[in-house]
Amino acid sequence: MTGQDPTSAVQIDTTRPHPARMYDWYLGGKDNYPVDEEMGRQMLTLDPRVPVMARVNRAFMHRATRWLAGSGVRQFLDIGTGIPTEPNLHQIAQETAPGARVVYCDNDPIVLAHAAALLRGTDEGATEYLQADVRDPDAILEGARKVLDLTRPVALSLVALLHFVSDEDGAHDLVRQLLAELPSGSYLVMTHATADFTPEESKAATEKLRAAGVTLALRSREEFTRFFDGLDLVEPGVEVPHRWHPELGESVPGQDGGV
Repeated sequence: MTGQDPTSAVQIDTTRPHPARMYDWYLGGKDNYPVDEEMGRQMLTLDPRVPVMARVNRAFMHRATRWLAGSGVRQFLDIGTGIPTEPNLHQIAQETAPGARVVYCDNDPIVLAHAAALLRGTDEGATEYLQADVRDPDAILEGARKVLDLTRPVALSLVALLHFVSDEDGAHDLVRQLLAELPSGSYLVMTHATADFTPEESKAATEKLRAAGVTLALRSREEFTRFFDGLDLVEPGVEVPHRWHPELGESVPGQDGGV
């Protein structure tokens, strides 16, 4: 893997929680700070299933990547990567297709600090990491072009990301800008938090995170489906994550609770 020098100075803000580090804490990781754990525990008081949902989300990414690699996709652009947790997307893809090329992107410097050591791919393929924000699609695409051939199909992965991007920041337009640069035969892979099932708890979570400086833009099923306007949905279409091709992976204990 090549990319930005992880030994160069990075500024990590440990005074407020960051979604990537909170996600790491939910998954039982060690690459987070007390502020992330504190906010994570506050989220658990509102809904104790949050760690299960994080694992369900991760398991969906594994299954979707297996499906894509098995369908012939050989290029992946994963935005909102988060702190590496094995198996990572490139390991799943390159297990099926050793020559697969993967570009990871995240905006938290702590992800960069771990990327070089942990995101190792096959010799036949390529694994690259960019530090950039989804709100700057031009920078992401510029970096991705150094590794991916954007005249050939790409799987664009936005897993558990866009609920941190508000409508004011143009979430739907950002997705359209990214897709506009990808050719026919490409795929969009997304998961998104919703308040459809737990409106009161979700409202409280949104307020707590906002007070800590974290945007949480929960969207309904209808609002989420709009991200796929103009695209052909793969069966079974928009579904809760653990019900999307469950045959492609292992179930997560507790995944059926409350949904």
